[in-house]
Amino acid sequence: MRSRIRSLISIIRLAGLAIATLSLWGFATLAKEVLEKETYAFDTSILLTLKELHTPLRDRIMIGFTFLGEPNLLLAVCVSLVIILWAQQHRSEATTIALAGAGAVGLNLLLKKVFARARPQLWERAVDVRFYSFPSGHAMVSMVIYGLLGYFLGSRFPKQRWWIYILTILLVSVIGLSRLYLGVHWPTDIIAGYTAGLVWLIACIMSLEVWKQSRSSFPESQEEFLSPDSSQEMTDEPSPLTHNK
Repeated sequence: MRSRIRSLISIIRLAGLAIATLSLWGFATLAKEVLEKETYAFDTSILLTLKELHTPLRDRIMIGFTFLGEPNLLLAVCVSLVIILWAQQHRSEATTIALAGAGAVGLNLLLKKVFARARPQLWERAVDVRFYSFPSGHAMVSMVIYGLLGYFLGSRFPKQRWWIYILTILLVSVIGLSRLYLGVHWPTDIIAGYTAGLVWLIACIMSLEVWKQSRSSFPESQEEFLSPDSSQEMTDEPSPLTHNK
């Protein structure tokens, strides 16, 4: 059984590396197109189409969703998770989410300064925005923070992990859509934010998994890792993300 779990973990790591590589390639390709200003027609057509869907009710709903992706709110969520995980002796997970949050925000600010892309101004904005546009901070940081939260919850509640993953993807997707609906980002900003965030998310998860496996080879280690809730007795194959102590 142990060898089977290890093989599954290896497959997941290889898949993660492949996805990260494709995401890096996608970001590089998209960034080149943006620098050459070849995406303007594509970006503008999508935003103007979304503008036709505006109603006062939809405006309020989208403002609510965009709030869930505010970097300041996500950093507060990140700090709260770090405190909770650290207090429960899950120090590796706490450190991972701290580095993930700080890294996502820092990398996003750096990329914005490098590309210095102006935000769209196709209509009067319903929300106040500052700084540059590419890549979207909401898309990138929400991908990382909510992605890690979904990963931790999926590890803790393996029976519900696919529902958790689906809801996480939907939440992150709607946050990105809200930025387009409100006209504060170009579509390529959102795509770039997702690809950059996905690369960093995979890097954080894989580094945590490698660390967990390396610590498992030392029986004297007192470190605790997130594991399935005791009430969740798996009837099918174990989750490859859990840790056997």
